[in-house]
Amino acid sequence: MWSTKNREPLLHNDIRPRVWAYLAGIAQKHRIFVRDIGGVADHVHLFLDIPKTLTVTEAAKTLKGVSSTWINEQCFIQGRFQWQDGYGAFTVGPEEKEILSAYIRNQEEHHRVRTFAEEYEAMLRKHGIDFDPRYHLG
Repeated sequence: MWSTKNREPLLHNDIRPRVWAYLAGIAQKHRIFVRDIGGVADHVHLFLDIPKTLTVTEAAKTLKGVSSTWINEQCFIQGRFQWQDGYGAFTVGPEEKEILSAYIRNQEEHHRVRTFAEEYEAMLRKHGIDFDPRYHLG
């Protein structure tokens, strides 16, 4: 998961399906299996199976870099589109796969109750993970 630069709500409803499809295409080219992609105007969640030949960092860098270039080439927004500098990556066990997929598919509904920043920070705290305030999502 990662957000747009400065959490700007740039991924409007009309472009999101195209961006998600493009991300899936990039992933497929790199032999990354996409289980689900979803998000709202300011962030994306990707449920991926990354091959052993790629690190999580390499996968995120590739997906973010290629997609931001494409978004800019498509002129979806005024100005320059960028993703945030960091990303969040978590592993899930077999029993959590359906829960995660449902969560990703229901982003719009889910974020009516709780912002992504609130949810992400709570997830980090729950798992005892420190986070760098420079990448604070608020």
